[in-house]
Amino acid sequence: MRRGNFKVRLFIGIAIVAFAFIRRCSQQETNPYTGRTQAISFTPEQEIAIGLQSAPGMAQQHGGLHPRNDYQALVENVGNKLVNNSLAKDTPYKYEFHLLADENTINAFALPGGQIFITQALFSQLENEDQLAGVLGHEIGHVLGKHSNERITDSKYWQTLIMGAGAFDMGAIASQIGNGTLLKNGREDELESDELGVLFMLNAGYNPEEMIGVMEILKAAAGPNRVPEMQSTHPDPENRIEKIREAIAKYKNAS
Repeated sequence: MRRGNFKVRLFIGIAIVAFAFIRRCSQQETNPYTGRTQAISFTPEQEIAIGLQSAPGMAQQHGGLHPRNDYQALVENVGNKLVNNSLAKDTPYKYEFHLLADENTINAFALPGGQIFITQALFSQLENEDQLAGVLGHEIGHVLGKHSNERITDSKYWQTLIMGAGAFDMGAIASQIGNGTLLKNGREDELESDELGVLFMLNAGYNPEEMIGVMEILKAAAGPNRVPEMQSTHPDPENRIEKIREAIAKYKNAS
């Protein structure tokens, strides 16, 4: 009897692994904006829905929206200028740019589908509009790079292997985004978004050299005891500066 139960469990386990592998293979597609092949499980419309569902909770975690309407307008205007002068304009995503009241957390992030946020703590450190464009252009890059979509798909793949096949739970995904689980982009995602940010800045008439100033701000915020790159999900600011300079040279030469 025990041997029979073991065989049944083994068969179910093999079937689940096979199902997960086949589904993952079927999810491979070429990103039309970056040319990179990714495992993607959501349509742009679903990404937009996830972002809209997650946005209020994310704002609440950071003290809500900043009360200064002129600051909000600046963030929105710069973000929309970047979108309207780049390939982002011709995508199905719905971009909205928000300044958060959080004065302690130096951060900016993008939700799936185009909801983009920057905290007052980071906004107040920026020296000019070009640096703001660098931050927002980078976050637009995360949206076009479908990085959250990719993270969600990876999470679902491993969940299927561990717990069995099941349907996507949009509420659970929004919860995972809220606690930051699905917003932790990898080093390659960050570098890809930096390069896209450079391109968007050039297209909109901003000085991409100012992205280096943003990296210096992030470097200073991390302090002398920042986590080594090999132990971090993010590339070291010095490495990002080098790659940004390469991207600037690449796109300037191309133009």
